[in-house]
Amino acid sequence: MDKLKNSENQPNVVLILVDDMGFSDLGCFGSEIDTPNIDSMANDGIRFSQMYNMARCCPTRASMLTGLYPHQAGVGHMVGDYGIPEYQGYLNQNCATIAEVLKGSGYRTQISGKWHVGSDYQLQQPETWSPGDAKHPTPTQRGFDHFFGTLTGAGSFFAPPTLMDGETPVTVDHDGFYYTDEITKHAVSMIEDSAGSDAPFFSYVAYTAPHWPLHALEEDIEKYRGVYDGGWDELRRSRYTKLKELGIIDSSWDLAPRDRDSIPWEDAENKEWESLRMAVYAAQIDRVDQGVGRILTALESTGARENTLVMFLSDNGGCAEFLAEDSNRPNPAQFDTPMWNGEHMNMGNTHDIDPGAGDTFQSYDLPWANASNTPFRLHKRWTHEGGISTPFIMNWPSNSSEARLLHKPAHIVDIAATIYDVAGAAYPDELHGNSITPLEGESFLGVFDGAEFTRQAPICWEHEGNRAVRMCDWKLVSEGNTRWELYNMAQDRTELNDLSESESGRVAEMTAVYEEWAARIGALPWPVGTGGTASPRVGTMHIHDVG
Repeated sequence: MDKLKNSENQPNVVLILVDDMGFSDLGCFGSEIDTPNIDSMANDGIRFSQMYNMARCCPTRASMLTGLYPHQAGVGHMVGDYGIPEYQGYLNQNCATIAEVLKGSGYRTQISGKWHVGSDYQLQQPETWSPGDAKHPTPTQRGFDHFFGTLTGAGSFFAPPTLMDGETPVTVDHDGFYYTDEITKHAVSMIEDSAGSDAPFFSYVAYTAPHWPLHALEEDIEKYRGVYDGGWDELRRSRYTKLKELGIIDSSWDLAPRDRDSIPWEDAENKEWESLRMAVYAAQIDRVDQGVGRILTALESTGARENTLVMFLSDNGGCAEFLAEDSNRPNPAQFDTPMWNGEHMNMGNTHDIDPGAGDTFQSYDLPWANASNTPFRLHKRWTHEGGISTPFIMNWPSNSSEARLLHKPAHIVDIAATIYDVAGAAYPDELHGNSITPLEGESFLGVFDGAEFTRQAPICWEHEGNRAVRMCDWKLVSEGNTRWELYNMAQDRTELNDLSESESGRVAEMTAVYEEWAARIGALPWPVGTGGTASPRVGTMHIHDVG
């Protein structure tokens, strides 16, 4: 695509990221949730059935924004500082963000939504705020011309903490604020302002939906009330069938069994409340889709749509966290700050309180997350397919001849490399006097010319002792510092037939690849500093872990 090297033809890029949405939560990926605007991009664009993220919020964002593995960017775990460069919890000076690189090629750059790669737990408390210092870089310090959004990981949709407009803190002090709509509104305004310029623009739209708390507008909730009365088992079966019909998964792959920590729907108590939790979650996604529609309309109305590449994805799989007031579960009390009117939220998954309103603080829990991640195993934080698989869509009218569904594996580390290729932007060796780590990502721009994308380097993961390696059709994976499992992904992407015993040679080969990668990028045994003693599915989540 040599024409892209001509600055007059440099396309705009809109990168849309949602938070904690599972693999099968979009209509075009098997869902019953109404997502016509996102589906429309898929129907005349490109879908990847095997796009991978980094299993958790902060690592995914760090990797996507820099084209590096998160440890190389300084966010090896989350946003807590472990006193180790690879685990300092904020973007380091040896990485370059997409915004920083594109500014060097004449782009206007803007972000609306969640940042979460330059803050720690102190930012949750306004009296200890220090945004903009060395350990808390804000988007405008990392290449973005304009910023509206939140610095930290999660919070109320009706009065979000750490909200900023540029460098100015914002406190919501009125009814009628809903964060998903505000992210959309500011994204649209930024696009409209930029479309009037001679320069191309890069717009990063980072929704917090459908991350907990389950906060949605009543008009959207009503649309899904009763839809999930059949329960999570029925939902998993129906989505599995739809995924096969759409050709997203191979019909020979079995549906993974219900998660071992779930229960049959018929044994669930408080079924009406359980159904409503999923309804509110669906309403959150529906509202995002409405926002995507407004963004696409803004591109159309400004004449920018034809030459704008739009990418859409999720930062990790569905989230199984149950919000409860006890030490063995994520504790929502850390978010219990008064709302603008002085009232406190009702914290935690209490079945006698309906979720959705601004004075609640609930999550949709493991069984529903298991359904969101249909047909796969496990969830956010794990490196089995349910934790790392994201629906990925690209739409670029001036460079798309026909809709395509691609099945080769790719990774969010490849997104930055692709955007640089699209923009004709040179990736720097040095920035602001600092040497820059070479890109890990590989461009998949060629798919717009009808080519297949075959990644040359293996893909590796490490998060909280959950490790994995993907090499062609083979995947080596370990849950929480336990033994390695091996799967042939062409035959068994739902990871049901462990071949590690019969393929011991391959296990040894791929283990060596992982160990070389971990040493090169600085991934340490988990927990950091202990030599790796964590066991699967345990550990208290602290505020700086939220993502």
